[in-house]
Amino acid sequence: MFKEIDARGLSCPMPILKAKEIIENQNPTSIKVIVDNQAASQNVWKFLKSQGFDSVIESSGNDFAIIGKKQEESICDCETETKKESNNKISVMITSDKIGHGDDGLGSKLMVNFIKTLKEIGTDLWSVIFVNSGVKLTTEGSEVLSDLSLLKEKNRCNILVCGTCLNHFNLLDKKKIGETTNMLDIITTLQLSDKI
Repeated sequence: MFKEIDARGLSCPMPILKAKEIIENQNPTSIKVIVDNQAASQNVWKFLKSQGFDSVIESSGNDFAIIGKKQEESICDCETETKKESNNKISVMITSDKIGHGDDGLGSKLMVNFIKTLKEIGTDLWSVIFVNSGVKLTTEGSEVLSDLSLLKEKNRCNILVCGTCLNHFNLLDKKKIGETTNMLDIITTLQLSDKI
């Protein structure tokens, strides 16, 4: 069964929630979701992939069509297995590119030092989530790109970056590290965490 969803004009995470509802209630073998921004297209593509769909994104003008076909066999969710292995999953949410209010220069230095020190948590650090102006720390020119890369490679930490926020700041094409994600994934990550 084929289902088509027109999610143009809907803000994150509504396109994903509409697709989720169709998949759970109607179990289509193929699905097409139409959105009107790149961040939403990436989020829907990622969601369909997590649901066992082979998906492609086709763009036409300002619209993006994410077309997914159900795989014969579900691919192993290795990330989920890794999550289950961890005894203590700690997630950190970064909502700004600075810490505190008052002196922006000091706030920026504090944030850089904070991120550089996150590695001390060790392998219990499961995910670092960037939202609002915090997404700027994952983009071209950020002082902490090498530190985030170290967290990802050595600590096996998930770096999640809000796609709506990147889109708001016109930074989608300047992101250098992390997985562009959506509010549904962020909520799920927080829900599965032992400590935040």
